[in-house]
Amino acid sequence: MMIFATRRITALALSAIATLTTTGIAEMVSKQEAIARNISFIYNPLSLTLKVESLELFAETGEVNRNLQTYLNLAGVDEQQKQLFREALTTPVTVDPVLLSRSLNTEEAERLLSYFGSVINVKGGSNGKYLIRGALITSALQPEGLKLINILRNLAVDVEIDIQRILRYTQQVETVLEGSAIYEQEVIRQAEIQSRQSLGINYNNLPDIRKQGNTPFAQETITLEDESRNRSYYAEIYYPTQTVENTPVVVISHGLSSRPEDFQARAEHLASYGYFVIMPQHIGSDIQQTEDFIKGYTGELFVREEFIDRPLDITHTLDELELLNQTRWRGNLDLENVGIFGHSFGGYTALTVGGATLDWPRLRERCSLDVGNLNTALILQCRALQLPQEDYQFRDERIKAVFAMNPVNGGILGPKGLNNLDTPLFIAAGSYDPATPFVFELAQTHPLLDINNVYLQLQEGQAHVDFSQLDAGISDLLNTVTNLTLPSPVLLNEYTHSMMLAFFEVHIRDNDNYAPYLEAGYAQYLSQGQEFKTYLVDEESIPALREVYRRFVDNNFDIIFSND
Repeated sequence: MMIFATRRITALALSAIATLTTTGIAEMVSKQEAIARNISFIYNPLSLTLKVESLELFAETGEVNRNLQTYLNLAGVDEQQKQLFREALTTPVTVDPVLLSRSLNTEEAERLLSYFGSVINVKGGSNGKYLIRGALITSALQPEGLKLINILRNLAVDVEIDIQRILRYTQQVETVLEGSAIYEQEVIRQAEIQSRQSLGINYNNLPDIRKQGNTPFAQETITLEDESRNRSYYAEIYYPTQTVENTPVVVISHGLSSRPEDFQARAEHLASYGYFVIMPQHIGSDIQQTEDFIKGYTGELFVREEFIDRPLDITHTLDELELLNQTRWRGNLDLENVGIFGHSFGGYTALTVGGATLDWPRLRERCSLDVGNLNTALILQCRALQLPQEDYQFRDERIKAVFAMNPVNGGILGPKGLNNLDTPLFIAAGSYDPATPFVFELAQTHPLLDINNVYLQLQEGQAHVDFSQLDAGISDLLNTVTNLTLPSPVLLNEYTHSMMLAFFEVHIRDNDNYAPYLEAGYAQYLSQGQEFKTYLVDEESIPALREVYRRFVDNNFDIIFSND
């Protein structure tokens, strides 16, 4: 159905804008006085003109005049679908117009607007991105607010909607969603196969590592100075009150528009089991950068040099910790076998210091594809193309295990870059993640890995961040667009904390007592009675997953990787 294909693409656009606005949002665009009167739907050689006033009448009263009825008849809309269409036209979304304006004037939004502007054209066929931006901001400023009928009303001139292109984009969306479902189902199938190998383990008789351990710990904030890069940043540290010889160390790298404090629960869980945890601030892509963006002090959601500075932050942090180890910690910290946990952009950071390399040809190719605009993480990664495209080597030999959660990786690293890892790798991903979508960021890399000690944990319903902590405006927008039921953050923390601890115990502490927790059967045990389950597979599943992935790509290559 054409109307509802359009609605899905509109939803994707608003979801992507919502993701961007959570990370910050260039000066206000003045209100336009001109308004659109006609929307022409072009499907060569046919052209159907729909008057905006017909949509306004329908939105306000529910009346369908002859002009709109012709369109609805051609689209085959039944009574129920008609009501859904009216609801789509009139449902408001709460968005700060200043925040929206700044968002829509970023490099990331420019790319997204160009994508949708290729569908909604200025009459004559030119890209309508500037019309869309103006209509969105004008609508957000008006008392009626940001709703579809108001956006259509505020398009500055008559527009043409390219039905052939919108159908192609819709086919890409449907194909991508189908691919994601197929890959997820194969992960689940492989997890069920592997769980049979764990039948002899009674997890009820093992310690419950979802709970905090018994080691007393303390917390403090330290300041670190990197004079070589003129970079000063703070780090949160959590440490046992009584350190012992070879105390294990884990670095936690936060994500975009985040901060070290957001990972307090992760740090406390590890510290309660005797770990020294250090969480450095990444000053060009943290919450302060977001706040500066919102206030208009900067026009960037994040500083593009962060692709370079973030891994260098980790190396400098470990250098400073080595100095502190010899003084304050009496040499007790084991800095030859360090683990790293990274979330989102921090996942990219963790992967690069673990040895993954940047794949510039792949990134250029991915950024040139229309379908790449459906991946918000790739939109961010494409900014790296403005950096010197050199052979960066960020590997830090002290890193011996990498735990990457919702990692940014699909374009800038890819399977070629990830296969340069020489550490054990644990990847945690969410099925609902709109920021680093499973089908783009992992399904296109994980099945092509050819390294040892690789784990993939799929968490059903995990959506990148805890949306319950977002401001009301973004939460309302996400509820309007997605209407998702999400799992409890407590449950997701249990899934993550237990696996994270087991992974580091086995791979940086050489504690084989925790090996049973890294089996598919343990994920099955954790999921008992839960609506949202978790699944775990190791590298033995990769050949089967690779076959499923390659077969799907071969069958749908022209759809997924086609441009005009």
